[in-house]
Amino acid sequence: MRSELRKIDRFWRVYKKRKSAVAGLIILTVLVTIIVFAPVFSPYDPDAKDAIPFTPPGSEHLLGTNDIGVDILSEMIYAGRVSLIVGITAAGIVVFIGSLIGLFAGFLGGWVDEILMRITDIVIILPRFPLMIVMAAYLGPGVWTIIFAYSIVGWPSLTRQIRSQILSVKEASFIEASRATGAGNIRIMFTHVLPNIQGIIIANGVMEIMFAILTEAGLSFLGLGDPTQKSWGVMLYFAQIQGAFLRGAWWWIFPPGICIALISCSFNYIGTALNDLFGLKLGK
Repeated sequence: MRSELRKIDRFWRVYKKRKSAVAGLIILTVLVTIIVFAPVFSPYDPDAKDAIPFTPPGSEHLLGTNDIGVDILSEMIYAGRVSLIVGITAAGIVVFIGSLIGLFAGFLGGWVDEILMRITDIVIILPRFPLMIVMAAYLGPGVWTIIFAYSIVGWPSLTRQIRSQILSVKEASFIEASRATGAGNIRIMFTHVLPNIQGIIIANGVMEIMFAILTEAGLSFLGLGDPTQKSWGVMLYFAQIQGAFLRGAWWWIFPPGICIALISCSFNYIGTALNDLFGLKLGK
């Protein structure tokens, strides 16, 4: 227990030297706290339609109301839950697929590596966003459609990075020592190799959450999200089709856009710092 605490303390001393990473962590903590405890921070019911439509920001409604009299601030806080859940779920699936394929390709090599990497090359050259639009349009709008579409095309870049790390790790002396004791490939991969690259996986996972949130926002803005489960992207979609841009209702447009930008920047700052720190540790 003490050794783990010392590791965390050493990691934090290095991490806090990166001001952008600390700023990203603070922003993310604030946003996630507000989203998780939405009933506490939300001033109104996000489904209540008892206010005057298109009311500008004021003392009663800090961010105004939309076209049906719903409080924008309350709606935005609850919408953050959907955006965050989609981002974490899609990123988790991508990290699982990419890490598994990269692990087997890099460690086993030979025909396994050849087949898996050719499949990776095919997927990685496909235009990601247009392909996701086609898949989402064909499967029908919905949260799980977006998660599925992102998971299908989002893993190749992570696979390549994991594979390149494993190619260097598998030549280490402790791998040869494990083989000498009679350990099989599966045991070595999951017991010895995977723990040595888990930092890189975590760092990439954080970055994938950012990409997934941006993808969800983009697809939802195009009308491919679930209108019954409002996310920040869905809010922007309704703002567009209900005339917020024509009416100059900036309070309906900018807040969800700012939230998307803030949470994306925070994940980007954190992920970049983690990637540098874990990459430096792995290099040593």
